[in-house]
Amino acid sequence: VQLQAFGGGSVQPGGSLSLSCAASGSIFSSNAMGWYRQAPGKQRELVADITSGGSTNYADSVKGRFTISRDTAKNTVYLQMNSLKPEDAAVYYCRMAQSMGGMNYVYWGQGTQVTVSS
Repeated sequence: VQLQAFGGGSVQPGGSLSLSCAASGSIFSSNAMGWYRQAPGKQRELVADITSGGSTNYADSVKGRFTISRDTAKNTVYLQMNSLKPEDAAVYYCRMAQSMGGMNYVYWGQGTQVTVSS
């Protein structure tokens, strides 16, 4: 499986950005896609994820500001980020997790930089 992320960039506090990530390859019908982020000197953390069934999960720090969605037919996940704060600045990584035959598989996309500063 390959994951290719798009979007990111630089924005002022209060602004909006959107990310997308397209998966290709051997994708199972049941999977979860999501976004993680890693700021300098910090551990990578979950931002949001969404299952193939549409169930979503958000980090408390982004609830109400970020929205994750997916187009299952296109194997693409989106992250709409509104009301961005300086503490949202990080490298954002797309992730896919899927299971088959008792084996768990996790794939990461390349990171995309999000900068929030005035």
